[in-house]
Amino acid sequence: MDYIEKIKNIVREKFSSPPKANVVTFGCAQNENDSEKIRGLLYSIGYTMTDSIEDSDMVVYNTCAIRENAELKIFGNIGKLKALKAANPDMIVAVCGCMVMQQHIVDKIKKSYPFVDIVFGVNNLEILPQLMCSRYTENKKQILSPIDKTDIVENTPVLRSGKSKASISIMYGCDNFCSYCIVPYVRGRERSRKPQDIMAEFRQLIADGYKDITLLGQNVNSYGKNLEENVDFADLLRMLCTVPGEYVIHFMSSHPKDINKKVIDVIRDNPRISRQIHLPVQAGNNRVLKEMNRRYTIEQYMDIINYAREQIEDVTFSSDIIVGFPGETYEEYLDTEKLVKEVKFTQLFTYIFSPRSGTKAATMEDNVSYKEKTVWLNRLIKIQQDIVFEHLDSFKGKTVTALVEEKHGESDYTARLANTFVVKFISNTDFTDQFVKLKITGKKGTSLTAELLK
Repeated sequence: MDYIEKIKNIVREKFSSPPKANVVTFGCAQNENDSEKIRGLLYSIGYTMTDSIEDSDMVVYNTCAIRENAELKIFGNIGKLKALKAANPDMIVAVCGCMVMQQHIVDKIKKSYPFVDIVFGVNNLEILPQLMCSRYTENKKQILSPIDKTDIVENTPVLRSGKSKASISIMYGCDNFCSYCIVPYVRGRERSRKPQDIMAEFRQLIADGYKDITLLGQNVNSYGKNLEENVDFADLLRMLCTVPGEYVIHFMSSHPKDINKKVIDVIRDNPRISRQIHLPVQAGNNRVLKEMNRRYTIEQYMDIINYAREQIEDVTFSSDIIVGFPGETYEEYLDTEKLVKEVKFTQLFTYIFSPRSGTKAATMEDNVSYKEKTVWLNRLIKIQQDIVFEHLDSFKGKTVTALVEEKHGESDYTARLANTFVVKFISNTDFTDQFVKLKITGKKGTSLTAELLK
């Protein structure tokens, strides 16, 4: 906070009008949550936000490291800032996030992108005001090497990007070390926030009118393992549901090896928690899962699915799947098809395996061509599309509650169900950012159509 005051004074003297900042996010929901904190810090300093890089006095790229192709794309975007920086030498260019938690990336930025002013990692976002202060007062670049940080800084200013939807990080890092994943190496080991800090942030969001809250963590089901308090994820969910108000709680991501019946029971008993459970399975074959170091079997995965279906009448599931993991055979891929048809996910995020330098899977022998993997992926997408249409057809005639997200034209609205399905309806009253009751009349493409109920 001291540095915020110092840089605020510098900014007032340097700019005749409030300077503009553009924060560009690459990657997942956790990255976007981090970007909201970066925007909050910049707003506290005196910056206004802009979507235009050309008009910006400061550009921050919050980066992702999940795939090598993502890094190449980010480097391409950083390169485009060279001309803007030449035209406006006072512009500050900052790069942060997961990608720069790798020393070879920091070294590359130093060597190949000398116009970058500030580099800092994902675990110390709150240091940005200090780095900006040093950049202005010492006229020196502030390029930090990755640091392994275990403490959690609370009360960092946040500038939310939405009015009805918000996210809360309940924990950071990951201890699972799946053989294909770089996350534990760039975000560090698991660290849980104290429940009272999460509760305080949640209460404030509800008081501010937010209605759709997503709890974030690389593995929310292992929440609480490093806390002094005897509290787990199910306990946290139950605590949050005691806050009065009209809202729905989502959470992601869940690791199948850690989700338990206690969590399912809490969802069953608390209608404020979404009936859509995101449970990444990654593959449908036990040998492949073992090579991925996922530490559960398909039988264990289906036990959770079946228990949830027994306990929660309207439960649905979404998932992530990697196609073409090193060594995966066509017959093993067919097990994934079988699983998808059995579970009937409402939403599926599918990827072709991409080797990630620094992970165990990057060194594994891979005999299946990218072309063949693409065929598998397209087959899986087609199966999932047919399943989604089945789900959409099942809604006809039902009465649902949906959160209105957008207005189009004079009277056309788009709302979203808790299971992420989009619903389109007509209304003469503006219900944006509010819950409404709708009767489903049919479907149009991959969206539902409905009429507004009083």
